Amino acid sequence: MFHWLEKNPFFFTVVFLLVFSIAGLVEILPDFAKASRPTENLKPYTLLETAGRQIYIAESCNACHSQLIRPFKAETDRYGAYSLSGEYAYDRPFLWGSKRTGPDLHRVGDYRTTDWHEEHMLNPASVVPGSIMPAYAHLYEKNVDVDTAYAEAYTQKVVFAVPYDTEGNPKLGDLEAARAEILAEAKVLVEDMKDPEIKAALERGEIKQIVALIAYLNSLGQKRRAN
Repeated sequence: MFHWLEKNPFFFTVVFLLVFSIAGLVEILPDFAKASRPTENLKPYTLLETAGRQIYIAESCNACHSQLIRPFKAETDRYGAYSLSGEYAYDRPFLWGSKRTGPDLHRVGDYRTTDWHEEHMLNPASVVPGSIMPAYAHLYEKNVDVDTAYAEAYTQKVVFAVPYDTEGNPKLGDLEAARAEILAEAKVLVEDMKDPEIKAALERGEIKQIVALIAYLNSLGQKRRAN
C-alpha cells in the first residue's frame, strides 16, 4: 500500500492530510474542552467594574491599549509582572489588543490612582506631556447604564458559572439590590475624586460613566487576586 501511495502523489497528499488532521484534533480538542482555570484568589468584576469595562469597550480603548504583558524584561520592567492565562478566566471578550499606540494597561491599577485617572481622562496632556490621547469629557456627563451592567454580570453567572454571590466574591442579588450595591461602591471611589459635579450627581443617585471606567482601570492588576 505504501509503495502504491509513493507512486501516486495526489492520494499520498490526501492520506497525509487526513492522518495529520486526525492527530491534530486528538491533541487540540481536549484543551478546548477544558474551562479556563482562574488564578488563585481571582475575583470576578464588581458591577461597577463591569459597567466600566463596557465603557472601555464602547470607547474602543482596546484599539490603542493592550492588556497583555509578555514575559520579556523590557515589558516587565515597564509594565509590571507578565500576564497569566488564568487572569483572563472571567474576561468575555478578552481585551488583549493588538496595538500599543498607548501603554499596556493590564497592571495599571497597581500604579495609577483615582485622582490621576480623573485628570488624565479629562485632559491627557496635563499629566502626560505630549500625549496624543483625546480627552473624554463626555464621560463626565453621561450616566452609567446599571441595567445593562447587571444583565451582563447575571449572564456571566448563569451561563458561564462565574462565582458571583459566593463567599468572598462580589454580590449581585436582584436588580434592586444591585442598584444599592453599585451606588455604595461608587461612593467609596468618588471620595477620592475632585470634581464637585461628579460628587453632586452621586448625591442625586447618578453615577457618571467616568466613575465606572476608573473603577475598571483600578481593578486591572494584582488587586483582583488579593485575599
